[in-house]
Amino acid sequence: MRPFCAGAEVEKFWVLCLNRKNRLLKLVELSSGTATQALAGTREIFREALREGAVGIICAHNHPSGDPMPSAQDIQTTRRIREGAKVVGIDLIDHVIVGEAANDPAGAGWYSFKMAGLL
Repeated sequence: MRPFCAGAEVEKFWVLCLNRKNRLLKLVELSSGTATQALAGTREIFREALREGAVGIICAHNHPSGDPMPSAQDIQTTRRIREGAKVVGIDLIDHVIVGEAANDPAGAGWYSFKMAGLL
């Protein structure tokens, strides 16, 4: 996702729609927001996934600040998406925040909710 985030001055939110073998069906840019927020409604996320016939999704968004640590709103949004996924029967495989390694206390430049145990 880094090439899509490079130089972005606003937050953007993407949905990667995947088939049953976790292969990419379609990458959808769902929203382009402000310097601190990209609105991603659960309804819109799953509308795109259902339209593409996705079995699983990965959500991704960038932090223009470069620090990929999730905000309270990021955590709340991920929980909302996780609950919606259960209702529609689509796997939420991960939610990834893309930043920059130089601005990441962990040095990775990205944050995975799955790897952090929050999914």
